Amino acid sequence: MRFLVITKATADSEAGVQPATEEFETAGKFIEEMVDAGVLLAAEGITPSAQGVRIYFDGDAKTVVDGPFTETKELIAGFFLVEMKSIEECVEWFKRYPAPRLSNGDSTNLEIRRVYGAEDFGDNMTAEQQQAVKERDAKGIW
Repeated sequence: MRFLVITKATADSEAGVQPATEEFETAGKFIEEMVDAGVLLAAEGITPSAQGVRIYFDGDAKTVVDGPFTETKELIAGFFLVEMKSIEECVEWFKRYPAPRLSNGDSTNLEIRRVYGAEDFGDNMTAEQQQAVKERDAKGIW
């Protein structure tokens, strides 16, 4: 099963505060452990919401809104895409995640969500559509 592990934005990440050298080192070791175990598919940080946009859809109307976005606790700062046997295994791995130390003393959290597979859609996806998904998966295109 694939899981998306979402790192939440903080006031520091939204302000563009970069982690200390030691935090890069600690995070790098954690990432290397996942690579060595063969469970890491992708891991990326993303820029602050001030550098992003949102597209809102209302029927045929589309509205583009530039960042920054105000609810920091609802924003993300990065993600991991991992392949694990269960959500319990994923939790055990990420309980060891080296969470950044925040300058204002706040806490942060991770969110873990299972990624849907073609098999999760049952009869709503035709056999041809399921096959197309499997072929994309085989190419590493999710």
